[in-house]
Amino acid sequence: MAYRTAGVIGAGAWGTALALVCARAGLDVILQAREPEVVESVTNRRVNEAFLPGVVLDDRISVTSELGALSVCDLVLAVPPAQFMRSTLAVYAPHHRAGAPIVLCSKGIERGSLKLMTEVLAETLPDAPAAVLSGPSFAADVSRGLPTAVTLACEDAALGEALMETLSGPAFRPYLATDLIGAEVGGAIKNVLAIACGISEGRGLGRSAHAALITRGFAEMTRLGVALGGEPETVAGLCGLGDLVLTCSSPQSRNMSLGLALGQGQTIQQALAGKRSVAEGYESAPAVRELARKVGVEMPICEATAALLAGETTVDAMIEALLSRPLKAERE
Repeated sequence: MAYRTAGVIGAGAWGTALALVCARAGLDVILQAREPEVVESVTNRRVNEAFLPGVVLDDRISVTSELGALSVCDLVLAVPPAQFMRSTLAVYAPHHRAGAPIVLCSKGIERGSLKLMTEVLAETLPDAPAAVLSGPSFAADVSRGLPTAVTLACEDAALGEALMETLSGPAFRPYLATDLIGAEVGGAIKNVLAIACGISEGRGLGRSAHAALITRGFAEMTRLGVALGGEPETVAGLCGLGDLVLTCSSPQSRNMSLGLALGQGQTIQQALAGKRSVAEGYESAPAVRELARKVGVEMPICEATAALLAGETTVDAMIEALLSRPLKAERE
């Protein structure tokens, strides 16, 4: 199928960057924004000043506050914060064009239900073909047209190839996978681990500790992904290891910057104050901890990070607890 019009639900930095990806690929784009000031800014100045300042948007991109305006779209990218995915899709569902695929671009695990975003989609739009887009991709880089590679996961190989061809461009390269679970778990867990890496950085624990957190965190990510039915090869790709390395290595990451502030002594309230963009790791950490316990997977770094974010421990106690864990074989 040849896609002509793409809808993007959610006009944060990542949603706006993906709207640019679609426009550069030759699609007409309808960007849905919840915030009236974003609609006004994009309409009148062609810039999303609230979430992606300094980036001029392509003329192919129009903006609306109404989800119903996306009824004409034959391809939809869903980019609301993960904890609002269900409510957003429920409002959008009556307007969905039959057969139009939904590409899930938000990373997280739903609190309460402990569901992945594909499961949320299946419950709100059960007939919509699903795909997952995930990988090491800062919105600022993508919006500027800098080289980026991501995973595009889709169980229907023919649909996946069509989406890959549609969204690819000279600087935006999707790699096809069929493992939706592995792609989603990587994106959700790396945000929690990035907070832990930020804490380490803020406390001045050094590059050796930073590397250890990434490596042991990757082991946790893989264990959970496999326990949920994902493939270790998927988690070892762009959507898992690749995204983990990026998010844990730069304060440009909202999640790492949150951890950095906590490691430097700020409270949760101080670290989150004045932030418009959501740090998905903060929102997903309780669900990650609960899900790991439910399926019997040991995830000490994620467990400790969730405890800190919930106010159940301190930074120093968290570090001491991780360092005093029993010695064991590396593959256990």
